Amino acid sequence: MTPQQIVFLVILACALVLFVHGKLRVDLTAMLTLMALALTGILDGKEALSGFSSEPAIIVAAVFVLSAGLASTGVTDRIGAMIGRAAGGSEWRAIAITIPAVAGLAAFSHHLMVTAMMLPIMLRLAREKSLPASRLLMPMSLAASLGTTLTLFSAPAFLLASDLLERNGGEGLHVFSITPIGFALVLLGLAYMLLGRWLLPRRTGNGGETDYLRLDHYYTELVIEKDSPWVGKAYSEFQKSFTDRLTVVDWLRHGMRRRRRAADQPLEAGDVLLVRTSPDEIASIKDEPGVALHAVAKYGENRPDEKTELLGEEQIVQAVVAPNSEFLGRTVGDVDFVRTLGVVVVGLWRRDGWIRDEVSQVVLREGDLLVLWGRQQTISELAAHRGFLMLMPFTASGRQLRKAPVALGIMALTIVAAATEILPAQIAFLAGAVAMVLSRCVDVESAYRNIDVRIFVMIAGVIPLGVAMQKTGTAQLFADQLMRFAADWSPLMVLLAMFWAAALLTQILSDAATTVLLAPVAFSVATALGLPPAPFVVCTALGAVASFLTPIGHHGNLLILNPGQYTFGDFLKIGVPLTVLISGLCAWMARWLWLDGPLLPAFG
Repeated sequence: MTPQQIVFLVILACALVLFVHGKLRVDLTAMLTLMALALTGILDGKEALSGFSSEPAIIVAAVFVLSAGLASTGVTDRIGAMIGRAAGGSEWRAIAITIPAVAGLAAFSHHLMVTAMMLPIMLRLAREKSLPASRLLMPMSLAASLGTTLTLFSAPAFLLASDLLERNGGEGLHVFSITPIGFALVLLGLAYMLLGRWLLPRRTGNGGETDYLRLDHYYTELVIEKDSPWVGKAYSEFQKSFTDRLTVVDWLRHGMRRRRRAADQPLEAGDVLLVRTSPDEIASIKDEPGVALHAVAKYGENRPDEKTELLGEEQIVQAVVAPNSEFLGRTVGDVDFVRTLGVVVVGLWRRDGWIRDEVSQVVLREGDLLVLWGRQQTISELAAHRGFLMLMPFTASGRQLRKAPVALGIMALTIVAAATEILPAQIAFLAGAVAMVLSRCVDVESAYRNIDVRIFVMIAGVIPLGVAMQKTGTAQLFADQLMRFAADWSPLMVLLAMFWAAALLTQILSDAATTVLLAPVAFSVATALGLPPAPFVVCTALGAVASFLTPIGHHGNLLILNPGQYTFGDFLKIGVPLTVLISGLCAWMARWLWLDGPLLPAFG
């Protein structure tokens, strides 16, 4: 062992300790490692900073922007709502629909975003259909993780694996190079969860305060404006157009409830619709032609100067009615929030049951949550009011719903350009991200905000670690030690060994860090065997991405841990047999794709 290898191993050991301990952020640890490699002379300046201009880092940043474009135009929400409706009321159907649909969504978006988006949908489905939440959330999280194996850009590990192959003079992976393996894994996950449902625990899920602070439906009123394109159109057309966005609870005309709501009855100017909808829709409704929030339109007409000021510097907050509030027992209209407090009540949430009265006629109770719209200065003054228990930010963002076809088109063109190699993959994805911003599917601030800088910097920082591992000969040193034991092994066994090495290491490290550390070893092992390196490197990346041994191996599992009331043992009981099956399938498919192995096993 050379002095340079000893220095590198010391740096590597320190980096591993910091990564595992978690005292420092992973991006800061990556930067410290990069600086240590440069200052010790193991890497020169260009090599140390090569990660920032690397294909994986650029594509990961671009994918965050593309995902933000799909989210801000409502594409992902609509798909999620469609999945929820199609899941039906039986457990097996919910699993059968959710796994392939969520996997397909995760293939072209960030899997954590998909898991976070589907979490309230699955909890609501479980609540409405009286299904145990724990029987739905784990299959959903599994599907989101397996979906990342369908395309090259879905997980940083595959981008890093492709980058390693290219840096060593080989051919990198294409966008759909791993798709056959991913498709087989999704089918395996679906069959496993359907046939092994008895392994899933039966728990209703955590509802209490978590649901209270992460509300997904409020009641508000919409008014059909004078020159609205909806005037004269049938009520059924309105319902069909907004079916994925809101539920109409009641319909009022001239202040009177319409007892008969025939589907063919036309809407008129001034009609008020009491609806149940999401926070994002409340924030987006001002961009919908011919429809306005009734409260804002009503009070704005009486105070035109105030309307301009109100809508120019508006802020939306949530206010909880306090236990001894002066508002208790009074209706929203009686309180007259505009005159007394200078704010407009645009939405209301109540823990129990449906609300079928006008918002202005709702008698306030303790714990009611009001959505207030007003000027920033007025909202700030309202924070000290004793009638409210607390003021919270209204966690909603406006949706550019009309841009949904544009966002889908940009995403499709980006994938086609990368898959057909009309453009290099990193240029295709970068162009797609820029197109999302230029077309206003997502604004510049949101685009930057949605880029997870921590992941970007971490990837850029760990790539030099892999470079140093090869440059110092450490990867070859590890490969030589492995070959002392595996010299007589079949390629299939070596592929399994690389998968499991990554599967175990990724329980304490990220998939990107695991791939950076083990992929060079896999490359050297393949070279020693005289075989193509691609299957060995890919199996290593698959082990880092598709192992489900513990809840800490995947961030998506951490998201569902509390809502599903899962225990560590639940993941072991379900994940260990599944990971064993996944490892065998990955190794078999990799041998078939790159080593001319048989697709089907030979019996007899």
